[in-house]
Amino acid sequence: MAARGHVQDPNDRRLRPIYDYLDNGNNKMAIQQADKLLKKHKDLHCAKVLKAIGLQRTGKQDEAYALAQEVAALEPTDDNSLQALTILYREMHRPELVTKLYEAAVKKVPNSEEYHSHLFMAYARVGEYKKMQQAGMALYKIVPKNPYYFWSVMSLIMQSISAQDENLSKTMFLPLAERMVEKMVKEDKIEAEAEVELYYMILERLEKYQEALDVVRGKLGEKLTSELQSRENKCMAMYKKLCRWPECNALSRRLLLKNSDDWQFYITYFDSVFQLIDESWAPPLEEEQSLEGEVHYSIEQAVKFIEERITEESKSARPLRGPYLAKLELIRRLRCRGCNDEYKLGDPEELMFQYFKKFGDKPCCFTDLKVFVDLLPSSQYTKFISQLLEVIPLSATAESEVALPADIKALQQHLCVVQLTRLLGIYHAMDKKEKLTAVRELMLRYRHGLEFGKTCLKTELQFSDYYCLLAVHLLLDLWLEEGEETAVWQCLTFLEEGLSHSPSNAQFKLLLIRIYCRLGAFEPVAELYSSLDAKHIQHDTIGYLLTRYAESLGHYAAASQSCNFALRFFHSNQKDTSEYIIQAYKYGAFEKIPEFIAFRNRLNSSLHFAQVRTERMLLDLLLEANISTSLEESIKSMSLSPEEDDIPWKDLRDNRDLTVLFNWDPKDRDISEEHRKLSLEEETMWLRIRSLTLRLVSGLPTLSHTIQPKNSEETAENGVSSKIDTIRSLLQQLEAAVDSGKKFLEQKIQYPVLGPPPTRMAGFFSNGSCQCQTSLFYLVSDIYELDTNGLEDSAEIQERIGNSFKSLIERLTDLFNKCKGDLIEVRDGTLKTQPNLLENLVFFVETISITLWVSSYCDSVLRPFKSNLQKKKKKKKESSVAMPPVFTHFLDYVTELQTLTSNVIDHIKGLEIILTALKLEELSLKDTLLLQEEKKFTKTVQGKVQSSYHHSVQEIGELLKKRLDTIKKLKI
Repeated sequence: MAARGHVQDPNDRRLRPIYDYLDNGNNKMAIQQADKLLKKHKDLHCAKVLKAIGLQRTGKQDEAYALAQEVAALEPTDDNSLQALTILYREMHRPELVTKLYEAAVKKVPNSEEYHSHLFMAYARVGEYKKMQQAGMALYKIVPKNPYYFWSVMSLIMQSISAQDENLSKTMFLPLAERMVEKMVKEDKIEAEAEVELYYMILERLEKYQEALDVVRGKLGEKLTSELQSRENKCMAMYKKLCRWPECNALSRRLLLKNSDDWQFYITYFDSVFQLIDESWAPPLEEEQSLEGEVHYSIEQAVKFIEERITEESKSARPLRGPYLAKLELIRRLRCRGCNDEYKLGDPEELMFQYFKKFGDKPCCFTDLKVFVDLLPSSQYTKFISQLLEVIPLSATAESEVALPADIKALQQHLCVVQLTRLLGIYHAMDKKEKLTAVRELMLRYRHGLEFGKTCLKTELQFSDYYCLLAVHLLLDLWLEEGEETAVWQCLTFLEEGLSHSPSNAQFKLLLIRIYCRLGAFEPVAELYSSLDAKHIQHDTIGYLLTRYAESLGHYAAASQSCNFALRFFHSNQKDTSEYIIQAYKYGAFEKIPEFIAFRNRLNSSLHFAQVRTERMLLDLLLEANISTSLEESIKSMSLSPEEDDIPWKDLRDNRDLTVLFNWDPKDRDISEEHRKLSLEEETMWLRIRSLTLRLVSGLPTLSHTIQPKNSEETAENGVSSKIDTIRSLLQQLEAAVDSGKKFLEQKIQYPVLGPPPTRMAGFFSNGSCQCQTSLFYLVSDIYELDTNGLEDSAEIQERIGNSFKSLIERLTDLFNKCKGDLIEVRDGTLKTQPNLLENLVFFVETISITLWVSSYCDSVLRPFKSNLQKKKKKKKESSVAMPPVFTHFLDYVTELQTLTSNVIDHIKGLEIILTALKLEELSLKDTLLLQEEKKFTKTVQGKVQSSYHHSVQEIGELLKKRLDTIKKLKI
């Protein structure tokens, strides 16, 4: 009988059905199947772990962990159990347990390459660099393969990067790594490019630039082949570090002779020329000028070199932009230095004109010229634009007075000129009438341009989309500068029309998101953002567009969802980055490992991450606490603690992309570095206020425990009195944060319309929510004092509490008055919106919720006092026992609170009725701009805003009704 080639392990066959159930998401069946198998085979550890995976996935974490620990305690060495435990621990986000697993396996099977390798990767997941170094060397001793040796070297570099002491890094870790690599170099054992890269990285970090240069230029450098010009780029980097400008110049010149379109080398060429001029460098008499050949060290040589590149370009098969732009760049640099030699290169206006004639039909022409428009005198702007328009082949048709392009090439040229017109501020200088005429012309050109895109796929953009965007930008100017509300509706109309022809145009979607949010309509925004299909890092860079407005406009369900999307990305980042690091080790991409770790740290310190996490927890408390669960349970489930502040304030990173919206504004109107700085400052202040509010709320349940009498001998160091100290300390911090916020707002900063959206801080202060919430937390302190002192001899505290109740009702009433008014009204034939009323209503709901949590605490303190008094009454059989005033104060306060909340609910019902009855389609906007084909989109836009307001009001009303039910239960 012939021997079988492969005998399957019978356990694999037995376990197969459980694996299948888990893979298909049928966790309950997997658990059942595992139980069946364990009845027959009690020692089948893997079945136990697979059962634990099923339990983990069905939410039974504790049971799963207990089962896993049972198996782990036996220190298994079979592959199935180890792999299954690894999967389970990863799903539990406990990668540190995987290291213990393989440490035990390696002790039992010390010569296993596989287990040693798994152990190394397990250490990599948790960033145990010292242990990684040891594991790498242990692995190399068992199997002397180069990659394992260099894993150990890389782990030393990682120890140097993560070391707090830079001196230790440069005197111990890096020199040791250098010696380890030098040993391999001497023994001629360097095999791969990754190993040379690693050697270069070590020398660069040790600032041994000359040695690094020698490695790249020498025999080892020949292995650097995976990237184009990898060797030259590394040489250039070292020349710069060593300030060897002759070599920098000669190398960049040589590379430009090979490819005269490579912009980075033009920049290095110019940098080095001017450095050599400043140093009055002269070539040596006898030896060659530099290691890299001929050096240019004067303006004349640079001018001649650029002219030669242009001459050469005219002979090339395809047009190259580099040489022409290099000429403009050289003029710009000469002008900055105050040199008089720029005339040798020609007139910038003429050069830009010639450039436009050559490349005007390319979409990149505008971005190329944008950098150099500063070279034009402002008096020449209009003349320059007219000059450009003259060379575009446009022809007027019978139907239109406007001269239109006959083909795509002419359209692209004209579009470039229109963008430059906006950039040079010509559109900004127009009056209202001229702007409206320009808008009408731009839209006419946009619709004409659609003719050229009839065959475009849905995923492609229309050639004339920028006309529509520019028209919208002009209308935004009218809206923001002159308060023209009609203009904003027109913006939305045009953008919706544009989106119907270009469903994939992200710019249309982003601008619609910003404008709808400014109008307070969140409903259409969620769908628009979803259609953008934001990927990975974009949840951090553009997610703020969504999360800033979701909750503040009353769309609580959508807010929950948008926060979840963002948080899912941030939470998976930790796990994903570990996998990238492991792959980098496996494939020798060592230089990427520090980048991955920096990326992970950058995301963990993200301002947006901290904001979303804080707002999500506040939102959860708002929606859940005192409705389906108590505040205490909600806080416990979130693992919230008033003492803990997990926001990395010092390291907060602003990863927002504030230039995601296309912009053709001149520099003085564009978003500046100052705007970015101020926006970050404002966002951080607002985050601090929100974070402190959350921590104060999370401290309320900790006070509701029995308190030692004031004469008690027992110290309350870890008891409740330390909790009230925490609350009082947080309250002081909140006051300080509020003061900083008020000072900041006194600057009255106006961000550009397409710049960062302002926070909710201004509304929070102006509508009175801030004062209400702060006084509520002071009330907590007073109630606590009453609780510790007792009812006797506390007349002063009781009076203070009574006054607090009165002023609180007054403040809440004042806040409600700021919510009154119509969200949408028709005035003089135009629609007027008041989105700030929505934000005020949302703040009112939040403040009422905090009021209820504080009132529940008051209730929990006063109720035992009252029952004790009643018991005393019965004992003494006296009816004359006086009731302390605090009870009356509290009952009056609860009654008024109930009345106020009922009034707000009635007001919201009124808003609902008005919004339902409002027939916007019958409204004829008094606007000469409106054309027949636009009416359809205007109707759509108005319908979306109306529906969104209606939705917001409904959600706010529902939440308030639940709050009213809770108020009714407050009876002492």
